[in-house]
Amino acid sequence: MSTTQSERLRGLLEPLVAARDLDLEEIEVTPAGKRRVLRIVVDSDEGVQLDECAELSREASQVLDDTDVMGGAPYTLEVTSPGADRPLTELRHYRRAVGRLIKAQLTDAAGSGELVARITAVDDEGLDLEVPGVKGRKPTARRVAFAEIAKARVELEFSRKPEKADKRDAQQDEKIDEIDEIDEIDEIDEIDEHDENDENDENDENKEEA
Repeated sequence: MSTTQSERLRGLLEPLVAARDLDLEEIEVTPAGKRRVLRIVVDSDEGVQLDECAELSREASQVLDDTDVMGGAPYTLEVTSPGADRPLTELRHYRRAVGRLIKAQLTDAAGSGELVARITAVDDEGLDLEVPGVKGRKPTARRVAFAEIAKARVELEFSRKPEKADKRDAQQDEKIDEIDEIDEIDEIDEIDEHDENDENDENDENKEEA
């Protein structure tokens, strides 16, 4: 994606995202066979609901159709939230990751190497971390400035997460439950329709025998 196209897309989409109190995290255009995929990643402190993504997708689609920013080639529009193991590049990302375990690549000034620790607090200058103990030892506290972090991302965990992380994950579980419920209703409708057709066929057979 060219710089000009990226800037035009951001200029068109950012007001729509901001109107919903969301942050526009990423815009990506990638080839997918004969089509392209325009992926818009949004987020907020409370997470992003499925209906918000759907509504934003409709609004974005209308705005894009009214311009030539995507050119004449066909494309698919995707509006989504960041993955669980998202990279941390902005202050807001670190604030939303409080309570999460992260893996950070440190700069030479901080001793280089990797650091795996849990974020306990965030301010404008850096992070307060809890470094897990090794071989039964107690966790230790550590302070790391943003200037000492070359790159960082959230680490996936399969054990219980802190309360803040649970809140966001619970929202994702609710989304999954809603989708499952819809699928179940659709399945019941399909079964009912199938049974009705079978009943009609049986009635027709009875008429022929009569």
